[in-house]
Formats: sequence, C-alpha cells, structure tokens
Amino acid sequence: MASPSSSAADPAQHKYLQCLTNHSSTPISQAIYFPTDPLYTSTLESNIRNLVYASDSTPRPLFIVAATHVSHIQSTILCCKAHGLQLRIRSGGHDFDGLSYVSPSPFVLLDLFNLRSVTIDVESETAWVNSGATLGELYHEIAGNSKILGFPGGVCPTVGVGGFLSGGGYGNLMRKHGLSVDNVVDAIIVDSDGRVLDREAMGEDLFWAINGGGGASFGVIVSWKIRLVPVPETVTVFRVERTLEQGASDVVHKWQLIADKLHEDLFIRVVLIPVPITSGDEEKFTIKAKFNALFLGKTERLMGLMDHEFPELGLSPADCLEMSWIESVLFWSNYPPETSTEVLRDRHPKPEKFVKKKSDYVQEPISKEGLEAMWDKMIQLRKPILTFNPYGGRMGQISEKDTPFPHRAGNLYKIQYSVTWKEEGTEARQENLGRMTSMYEFMTPFVSKSPRCSYLNYRDVDLGVNGKVYGDKYFDGNFERLVKVKTAVDPNYFFWNEQSVPVLPGKVEL
Repeated sequence: MASPSSSAADPAQHKYLQCLTNHSSTPISQAIYFPTDPLYTSTLESNIRNLVYASDSTPRPLFIVAATHVSHIQSTILCCKAHGLQLRIRSGGHDFDGLSYVSPSPFVLLDLFNLRSVTIDVESETAWVNSGATLGELYHEIAGNSKILGFPGGVCPTVGVGGFLSGGGYGNLMRKHGLSVDNVVDAIIVDSDGRVLDREAMGEDLFWAINGGGGASFGVIVSWKIRLVPVPETVTVFRVERTLEQGASDVVHKWQLIADKLHEDLFIRVVLIPVPITSGDEEKFTIKAKFNALFLGKTERLMGLMDHEFPELGLSPADCLEMSWIESVLFWSNYPPETSTEVLRDRHPKPEKFVKKKSDYVQEPISKEGLEAMWDKMIQLRKPILTFNPYGGRMGQISEKDTPFPHRAGNLYKIQYSVTWKEEGTEARQENLGRMTSMYEFMTPFVSKSPRCSYLNYRDVDLGVNGKVYGDKYFDGNFERLVKVKTAVDPNYFFWNEQSVPVLPGKVEL
C-alpha cells in the first residue's frame, strides 16, 4: 500500500497523493495503490470477471483507490476533476465489456469492494447494503436474520450489489416481486461536486435515474436501502433436461406459450446448449434444453400447477427438491447438495473465463419452424448458449415509466446469449466473437423491433458508443428523461464511459 514517502520519488504520484490527502477527512494513503505498489496488480485483477480485459495490452489505471470510507470517494472525485482524469467505478467487476475498470483515456479506478457492509432490520423488513457487497453476502446476511425474508436479486452470488441494482438487476423472484430496483426505497450517492446525498437530498428525478439507469452515469452510489420480500419457509426447485431427440422442440414451444402466464409463484428458466452425441464413430451435435425452476411453495401444489398448465414437460415429484430459500440460491448457483451457505461469502469461488454476452427480448412466440432453424444455427456454430427468462406476473403490472428499466408488459421472455472460451489470443477471441455475432444476427426476425431492445446489465458495446442508439435499446422511451436528469446533475459530463447517459447542450432544470 502506498505511503507519502514511497510515492515521493514520482512527482505525478506525489501530486495525486497530496490532492487525495488534502480532500479526504479520513486517512486515505493506505487505500491507494500506484503501479509501483506490490499489491497494485492483485488488487486490479481481483475483480476482473472477464479475461478479455486481463491481458497485458489492456489499459491500466494510473492508480486505484480501494475506498474504505465515503470521504475517500469524495476526494477521488474532486481530484480526478482537478487533474482531468477519467474515473471508473467498480463494485463487483461483472461489467461484461469491462467499462467499470477499463478506459482508453488516462483514468483512475475507484474500487468499492471494501465497502461491503449489510445491515438487516427484520422488524421493518428492510436492509442497508453497501455497493461493494456481493449478492451472495447480502443473501447470507438476510438468511442469517430471517427464514421468511428474501430479496429479488440475481442468481450469480459474486455479482456486486452496486452495478446490479443500478442496472435494474433481475432474478428468479421477478415474477412474484419485480426487479431489484422495484424494491429500493433509499440510497446514498456522492455527486460530481463531492456532495453526499440521500433520496430526499438528491430529489426524486435523480433517485429514479439511478434505479435502473446505470448509476455510474450519475455519481458513485455508496449504499442502498432495500425492501426485503416474504418467502415461504419451504420452496421447491427442479432441473429437468430434454434433448431434441426427447422432444425438446415441442416442450420449448409450449413453454413460450405459457411461461409468462403461469402463477407468479413459479419461475421456469430454459437454458439451451449445443451438446455432442455419439453416433457410431461419428460425433454429432444436438440441443439440450434445461428447465430450471423455483416455486414459492411445496411440491404438491407445484405438481398441481404443472400437470394443469405444462404437462408436456413430464415433471414428476421425484424431480422436485424442497428446501429453504437460501438453499435454493445454492441450487441455482449449481453448488452440490449439502454445500454450506458460507460459500456465498466467497467472492471468487470459480476461475474466470473469456466471455461475451448479448441480450434480446421476445414479444411473440417463435414458431416451431423458427425454433428448428434456431437449433440448426446453434449446432452449426457449436458455442452459443441461449437462456430464456420468463416475464409476466408482477413484471407486467409495473409501469415501464416507474423506473428507467422499460422492459415490462408485452415481453414474453428475455434471451441472454453467452459465449465463453479458455484459449488465449486474438484468433480465439475473433472466432468466438464471430460466433456470437452470427447467432445474434440470425435471431433478428424473432425478437423486438424499433428498437431492438437490450438489457443494460448485459453490457454490449456492439450496440454503439457515445450516442443515442444504445440508449434507446437499453431504455426505450425512458432515455430522454435520463438525458435530462444527467444534464441537470452532471452538466460537465464528469461521469462518463463509452455507454453512459449523454448530456444535452445548455442548462436543464428538473
């Protein structure tokens, strides 16, 4: 960790350190990592979740501030402004295209991983959670205080709360309780002038904007007050697989017709994977459809719903597992049975990979012929995995204007496209990105149009940078309001990245 004496040999480092020290009300030198510090590289790489941005050619920050106090955030903002430096803000590092920790311009990384406290108030059914906490840490703390409260967050426990919430994060409770941001009641933000503001002080327009509009466009969100939601003591999960040879086409087609109309207690995700099968000496490929479900109740009631609404899946009681909500979090994260919930506090349980993701929204069922053409394309490309996440329920009852996240009623399901690889080098990267592009282009006739919508938290710089196109795709009719809020609260465009909300010329009053 840096100290005034160790940085004095480099005039630039000394200048930055002096500025940070002068503007912080608490000691800050131990939170700063310059490239000369032995812990600089490990601190930088500890929350890089996509190995595409871990190469030697990836631009690195001039220094890292691993804030442990809100005054460290304030001083970092003020010193970056004073010295004309870009600021990148990282909570968990799951920005798929690396915008939270990479910039083409000289930049500083403000890393929030040390700001990770979670405070549960069971009586009021609320919690304060810092942006640097992970979803797993949040879930672990909730379960440690109550067996009948949960939170509608995502299924990946290592995702940072800050980016997840500010991007409109979703999970398998969304059909019952909406998005994460539908359950945010307050927040603490540091704005471009270094002011610390709660909901009352920031005003309803800025509060609206950070709940799904991408917090890094508007300030540094230090913490969130969230409303916890009721969950039964016993929930039921299942994971059922069908290949094309086992009738997956018909089952997936039926799923499209009913998934958004099922009882809101039931969430069934479909994961579609090209897999090899052996036929004699020849290796062929098929599609495996995995139906992963969470039901807020017991097996007996679930079976009644499935037998009536979705008999094509052929679910049996033997496929079902009853457990607590926190145990279902482990199930959905693919942990083996009997895994301790302590694993949810592990921020790095699995090795990282090279990743590219995209997203789409489907508003009309894809025909059986369309699905069969899709299978052929996936088998041809081998790599893309497609995940279908159902909408309906509570998601269809909340206005598209209530938060910046506009993808509500009228959407049957969302598609996540995912390509991962382990091979290093440009050739492997281009090959896998090419597969993704090919699959995405193929899906054009089947997905939303004018605009072809996308999900902000599946960051995709292919949609464009520094302009309106990606704004319409992520936010649809809410983009103009976001631009007005941005112009009012950050008119000098200090909080910028390649896909941040832009500003209008002139002054805007909210």
